[in-house]
Amino acid sequence: MSLPSNLNPDEASPPWLNKGDNSWQLTAATLVGLQSVPGLVILYGSIVKKKWAVNSAFMALYAFAAVLVCWVGWGYRMSFGDKFIHFLGMPNVSLDAQYLIEQAFLGYLPNATMIYFQFVFAAITLILVAGALLGRMNFLAWMLFVPLWLTFSYTITAYSIWCPEGWLSKKGIIDYSGGYVIHLSSGVAGFTAAYWVGPRTTKDKERFPPNNILLMLAGAGLLWMGWTGFNGGDPYTVSTDASLAVLNTHVCTATSLLTWLMLDIIFFGKPSVIGATQGMITGLVCITPAAGVVQGWAAILMGMMSGSIPWYTMMVLHKKIGLLKQVDDTMAVFHTHAVAGSLGGILTGLFAVPKLNRLFYLVDNWQHYIGVFYGLHTGHTTAGFKQLGIQLLGIVFVVLLNIFTTSVICLLISLIIPLRLAEDELQTGDDAIHGEEAYALWGDGEKYESKLNSIYEEFPPPSKGGE
Repeated sequence: MSLPSNLNPDEASPPWLNKGDNSWQLTAATLVGLQSVPGLVILYGSIVKKKWAVNSAFMALYAFAAVLVCWVGWGYRMSFGDKFIHFLGMPNVSLDAQYLIEQAFLGYLPNATMIYFQFVFAAITLILVAGALLGRMNFLAWMLFVPLWLTFSYTITAYSIWCPEGWLSKKGIIDYSGGYVIHLSSGVAGFTAAYWVGPRTTKDKERFPPNNILLMLAGAGLLWMGWTGFNGGDPYTVSTDASLAVLNTHVCTATSLLTWLMLDIIFFGKPSVIGATQGMITGLVCITPAAGVVQGWAAILMGMMSGSIPWYTMMVLHKKIGLLKQVDDTMAVFHTHAVAGSLGGILTGLFAVPKLNRLFYLVDNWQHYIGVFYGLHTGHTTAGFKQLGIQLLGIVFVVLLNIFTTSVICLLISLIIPLRLAEDELQTGDDAIHGEEAYALWGDGEKYESKLNSIYEEFPPPSKGGE
């Protein structure tokens, strides 16, 4: 039986290449990229005080560009390349054309597609770390922090959990799309870095109103819809499991948003738009490690818990625990990413369905990838609790690694350049740091005067005596 001419293998489309998978993977990667640029660029630039809009947005944009250069230079091969040490791949460039057109380590894709797909995940992780540092970090220190943290923290976590040769991967940890590698890592690293950088000014901590809530919602919308590629792209194939992951993602997120919203109404009397956005984020984060390996009803339950447990830690525990009060985490990434990511990892260990894991991992071994509840139901109780133990081990590993590496990186940078902006720069914001401001409005000094001058030139005032 002959194939249509457009499906026949040729030099540009070798027999192992699946054109449909490759098309979806490039699309999914671009959706994830849009979560960062412009998604988080818009969200960060809008959710902060007006004087920090440019700086906050640009921290995200810079990280996106810097990560890509580091990724093709050495980061990708350290995360997914040949084994170097127990938890890290061999540093090497990913720019040779022959290597880029060869088949990737998983899926029916070329290396170039896999490198692009994994890059956008690495980039958004650094941008999420930035969320804890908005409104006071020295931009030059941030320029150093990004490549150092990518090299000495992200690559270790990615290799250990996602690379087939990684030690946690071999143990059978379930992290469908980054609950550990991206969200738990960024939440812990952001909180740790915020401790070393120090707080915003007292005035900014006490009052930090968004400069544009409507634009904030636009950024949040890009983040939410971009998650279709975030979780839908991780099977590396256009499969039934990818479709399930996409639907579970949106169901959990919507449930989480509504849960957070109802709690705000019950306890504070008003439906907070910023609160609903936080609930949206915690839902996206919580479902990420489980997206394609749990039932739809489990996605609903996970959404209810992701909309309530991080709400409780943020609104109640944060005000009671000394360390949480001491550290100025601007975007509350500890709660929205570390807490929600850990929650998702644990719930994955409870709800993971063996059949769905076989679809995702393409393995037949029932001793791996089985949630506690299904282990109890099928008589594989030991295997279920073992899976939960592996999920907890992953949390401990990611937390300890990021506390240590982030602290060392911040201390090393502080020997070269201050981590925190000078007091006069903190008072001024964007204009002092970048020489640019987000909005040109009347009442902003020179711009206001020049506008008046132009009016007077066009309509000169009448002379005395009505002449």
